[in-house]
Amino acid sequence: MAGSAQQTRRVILASLIGTSLEWYDFFLYTTAATLVFPKLFFPALDPFNATLASLTTNAVAFVARPLGGVVFGHFGDRAGRKTVLVVTLLVMGVSTFLIGVLPGYASAGVLAPILLAVLRFVQGLGLGGEWGGAVIMSLEHGDGRRRGFNASWPQVGVPAGYVLATGLLTLLSFTLSDAAFLSWGWRVPFLLSGVLVFVGLWVRLRVTESPLFAQVEKQGAKAEMPLLEVLRTHPRALLSAFTARIGVDVAFYTFTAYIIVYLTTVLKLPRSYALNAVLIGSALQLVLIPLAGALSDRFGRRPVYFAGVVGAAVWVFAFFPLLDSRSFPLIALAAVVALVTHAAMYGPQAAFIAELFSTRLRYSGASMGYQVAGIVGGALAPIIALSLFDTYGTTVAVSIYVVAALAVTALGLAIAPETRDLDLAEEPAPKAKASLPGQVGPFA
Repeated sequence: MAGSAQQTRRVILASLIGTSLEWYDFFLYTTAATLVFPKLFFPALDPFNATLASLTTNAVAFVARPLGGVVFGHFGDRAGRKTVLVVTLLVMGVSTFLIGVLPGYASAGVLAPILLAVLRFVQGLGLGGEWGGAVIMSLEHGDGRRRGFNASWPQVGVPAGYVLATGLLTLLSFTLSDAAFLSWGWRVPFLLSGVLVFVGLWVRLRVTESPLFAQVEKQGAKAEMPLLEVLRTHPRALLSAFTARIGVDVAFYTFTAYIIVYLTTVLKLPRSYALNAVLIGSALQLVLIPLAGALSDRFGRRPVYFAGVVGAAVWVFAFFPLLDSRSFPLIALAAVVALVTHAAMYGPQAAFIAELFSTRLRYSGASMGYQVAGIVGGALAPIIALSLFDTYGTTVAVSIYVVAALAVTALGLAIAPETRDLDLAEEPAPKAKASLPGQVGPFA
């Protein structure tokens, strides 16, 4: 059962716009945490510890994301996907706008970084509920033969949000003096979020509810406590979703966040080198992610995903030597190829994780598996990379860390079934007990 082609296109567009805006908000903070916040909110610390403290507040959002996934996942499986997606967009938009009006340490003292961390936590709540809903709406509306392609479009929101956020910050940093940029220029993109969120709301309010969820609702088969049921009936699916994402996150934040720290603080290069290199790679991902999703419809989720894992594991050992060349063309090459390997993983990831769970539990299960991995992966990756280099004085230690995380992802793929051909409309409801742990839905 799927929506009409027109409605499917509308849902995909709404998911893409909404996730782009949410990731725009999210990456604004990540980029500002490396460029602005150390000086504005932690001026009493030396540069290394100020950056570390700033990245720690950035990590707060990753801790909040599983909670957001649990809360919004529950209501997504109980009240419907559409309503939750409207709420998550509002949560993210308001918290981002408020970050734009926060006073710095010079004005508010220690209260300033505390408020910053609180608002970052709220951002994490919103994003934690956003991903699952956007992916599932695209997946459940579309043709079953194109689920990988359809579900990949919310993933495109990541590079789209990064391009928009980093592009605006870069433009402002170039057109304003350093004093003006630190004083008020960095606030403009955050305040702009308050306007952009209305665009996203207008689009999302025009889509219909997921037909698969409507079918579950009509049959009276909605779960009373979705998260508890997921934990009881889908443990293996949760483990697979969790492990399959960790390496992807570690690689991504090493390639996009730690690169900024490394080039500006270690190599003492202009911040434009890192920002522009990642911008080029992110722009290319706008095409590569849906291409990888489409390839997963043809060849399967796991083969395409695994190709990206191998590519990233190999490339990370060339990544840092290219950065060390201090040549912008080679730095751009390092970032572009790194993000090509990430696109190969990220394109099929959405459908792969969502298809692991039965329809009545999909929002809770997919959100939980995906978002918990974010704490171990994305939240800690820049901090661990920074600490490893500070301890050992070599980027080889960072590369080994990335490869170890990617090995965990390879394990997650190995223990999962191929879900491409699963008929979600005919998927049986989960049983109270399974013959083996996790043998429900695609694991049966």
